[in-house]
This record gives sequence, C-alpha cells and structure tokens, in this order.
Amino acid sequence: MATRIYIPSDTTAKALGADRVARLIAATAQGQGVELEIVRNGTRALYWLDPLIEVDTPEGRFGYGPVTVKDVDSLFAAEFWKGESAHPLAVGLVEEIPYLKRQQRLTFSRAGITDPLSLADYEAYDGYKGLRNALKLDAQGIVDTVKESGLRGRGGAAFPTGIKWQTVLDANSPQQQKQKYIVCNADEGDSGTFADRLVMECDPFMLIEGMTIAGLAVGATQGYIYLRSEYPLADKNLNAAIETAYANNLLGEDILGSGRHFDLEVRVGAGAYICGEETSLLESLEGKRGLVRAKPPLPAIVGLFGQPTVVNNVLSLAAVPFILDKGARAYADCGMGRSRGTLPFQVAGNVKQGGLVELAFGPTLRELMFDFGGGTRNERPLRAVQVGGPLGAYLPESQWDTPLDYEEFAKVGAVLGHGGVVMFDDSVDMGEQARFSMEFCVAESCGKCTPCRIGSTRGVEVIDRIRAGENVDANLELLSDLCETMLDGSLCAMGGMTPFPVQSAVKHFGEDFVKHSTSEHLNSVLEEA
Repeated sequence: MATRIYIPSDTTAKALGADRVARLIAATAQGQGVELEIVRNGTRALYWLDPLIEVDTPEGRFGYGPVTVKDVDSLFAAEFWKGESAHPLAVGLVEEIPYLKRQQRLTFSRAGITDPLSLADYEAYDGYKGLRNALKLDAQGIVDTVKESGLRGRGGAAFPTGIKWQTVLDANSPQQQKQKYIVCNADEGDSGTFADRLVMECDPFMLIEGMTIAGLAVGATQGYIYLRSEYPLADKNLNAAIETAYANNLLGEDILGSGRHFDLEVRVGAGAYICGEETSLLESLEGKRGLVRAKPPLPAIVGLFGQPTVVNNVLSLAAVPFILDKGARAYADCGMGRSRGTLPFQVAGNVKQGGLVELAFGPTLRELMFDFGGGTRNERPLRAVQVGGPLGAYLPESQWDTPLDYEEFAKVGAVLGHGGVVMFDDSVDMGEQARFSMEFCVAESCGKCTPCRIGSTRGVEVIDRIRAGENVDANLELLSDLCETMLDGSLCAMGGMTPFPVQSAVKHFGEDFVKHSTSEHLNSVLEEA
C-alpha cells in the first residue's frame, strides 16, 4: 500500500523549490520501487520550515523541513516515508510543533491539511456545513448570526460585518429592486501580508462558501472576487474551485436544490494599491480608472453599478462558514473586548520564524514576535516593528506589550489593520523608513484629493531637507503641520493614514531625523509631535 506524503503547493513553497522537490521525490521513489502517493496540499505557513514534507503515519503527520533537492537522496537513505527517521531535517509530529500547536486556527483549520482543489477533502473537514445551515435560515437569521459572532472587517477598518450586511439587506435599489452584489476585496497589497493569498491558494472553497452565504444573507445573486494581479496561482485555484462548485450545484440558479441563486466570478485588478480602498475598487471593477469616490453614499447603499453592495475582505468572508457551522457563540467566545474571534497575523521582515499565526485577540505584540517569531533572523536586537501595512505606525519597544486588540492599538496611535507584522533590527534607519512611507503615497495615490496628492510630494521634500540638516527645527514643525493636514483633509485612508508611520517614526525614533539639531529643541518638537 502506498504511503501518502504531502508537499506544499502555495506560491511561497514553490518559490522555495517545492515543485522541484516533488518531482525529484516522485522520480526517486519510482526508481527505487518505493510506493508513495504524493498529495500537493496547501501550506501550514510555517515558512521557516518550507518546503515542509509531511508523511502520513498512524500517530499523525510526521514532518521534515526545510527540504531542498539536495536533501532528497539522504531522505530516501533514511527511509523517510516510515515517519520515524532521525534525519537532521526531521521535526517530529507536525501538529505538535509549538508554533502551530499554540495557535487557535479557526479560519485556517484546513490550510496545509487538504488538497486545495479537492471538494471531497473540503467537505471531509466540515466544508459546506455552514452553507447548508444558512439555507435553513431566512436572510435576517443569517445576518443576525453574523452580528452575534462579533465579526469585524478583517481588511483593516474593523467595521462590524453584520451591520454592513444589515444595511445592504435593508437597502432598496431604485433601478432594480432585487439586484445586489457581493464583492470580495482580494487586492492584498500591504507589505508583509499574505493571509488572503493563503486562503485563495490553500482553501478556495472556504471563500466561495463564505461569499455564497453572504449572497443569501442580503439577497445578492452575483458576486465578484477582485483579485490582485500579482496572484496568478490564486487566480488559477479560485477559477478551478468555482468550476467545481458549479458542477456540484454549490453555485448557480438552484444551490443544493434550494431554489436559491448565486453566481460568482473572478476579476483581476491592474496593480494599483489604491484599489484596495473599497470605492476605488468598485470604480475599477466597473472598468473605470481606480479613483476614490466621495462618501456618502456608502457602497452598501450605492455601490457596484449603483446598486447596494457588500464589500468585504477575504478574511472577513472566509470566517463566515465557521460561524454558520459552529455557531456565533463559538466564534465570539474567542478574543477580548470588542475584538472577537481570531485574526491571522502574518509575521515577516527580519524574523527567525516567519509565517502565519492565527490567534484569538488578546496576546501581546511581544509574545507574537518572540514566542512565535523567535526574534530577529540575524539575532541583532529588534528595534522597531510596523503593524498594519505600509500605512501603519512604527512601534518602539515601549509599545510591544500592547495587546493584539483593535481598541488597545488605537490607544497608542497604531492600527492592527490586516494583521501584517514587519520587524526591523537595530540597523534600520527610521528616517529612511518615514521617507519611504511618504514616497509610497506619492506613487500610489489616486490623485483625486489635494492633501494626499500634493501633501505626500511635499512630505518627501521636507523629510529630505531634515535629513540633509537644512533648517531642521523649522522643517520638523512643517512636517508635523503637513501630517495633520493630510490626516484631516484626505478623501480616504491612503492620505489619511500616511502620517501614521511618519509621525510615529519622528516621535519614537527622532534621533534618526535630527542629528543636526540641538537635543533641547529636539525634545520639545518631539513632545509636540
């Protein structure tokens, strides 16, 4: 009987050589007469161990990693398929690895376990139970369940998902009373983030199920996944899974014989960061240039093609099947305060053990970076960490004990955002990082509003003058005023949040800006900032 082994197939594992390893293992097994069944699973997202080869054993899956093509001969010499080898790459039972065992994987419970494109695998691990439960409820019942769960938008804004759905459910469309839309924002562009990609590459049926439930909840019959153009594997897997869902009556005009209707398509974006903002995304989806719309009206009332539209992030929609399967209370029991459920944190940058860590809200940032991340990869002291993407604040060590909670982060002038965590050692130049934040806004602004378009350009110039030692004190004050104007006057979060990393860098790492200024005046400027 063939021994089943699992080799990850997501983009990161492929970049690390997983495809070459899989081909070589298959060829070597055939040449040596070893019976192996190779399954290309998703990934556990323990990236410092990828490619992580897992062997099915009676005790569970036994792992080896990170495996390269150079290791394949020695693995066969050690008869790795028996799952008991003392090979140097052996990591033991995968489920017992502390990094994985200490997590609370609700959304990512199947990631790395199943074949992403196997509907049978998906259903064997509770897939489509949520949809079947949803079909037993009326629209209001589904919305009430999501409300009770406490689920908030995982794309960054953290707006209550159930409230957004209720608004769309109650909305009347003047042109077409029954036409509403579900739009998934899969334009994951924040630095250090990859959780959306992992959902789409490793568990695409979960997103499809979540969007279908959302359609039932608000009376929408058409859904679109607006996908980042840099994710070709996600595009391939989503379309394959959608085709399978249609073939098995899980999408279309008569879902599971219920008479309910929901269609779904993938639309690939054009590489603009600003299209991660929901109204700019809708403009792009309509075939227009991605410019931010003024609000009100909200997309929930006047959205795609002028119709009521739910716009949710991948992780928000991916959490819905669990909620409808296990119940609102099972989800709400995780977390703290108003931050309920879990958030998949993505630990990147200069980190020893990078990967995805799904946790219930509550542990501290320090625990995430050291207990899971293991500190810096080069073992230099950690100096700063940016949470929430390129528009998130830079946090100094004095703030690393902040609990991972939306409100607690807001208290220190930071954001959790999409859960991206990028770590920097003590060699980082925080003046350069602040300049990068402004320069990023210059490149990615849609240009519709003056504070963002012009403010970011002037901001780069001011930071350059400060770093060059030109009239440092006056320029620091000018930078502070400029940041306040962008924060208060920008049309969307692109310009409104660009000041966050700049202000935090000046406040907590001011020495990197003002090496030419007197320390006494510097202190007063930093206190005002």
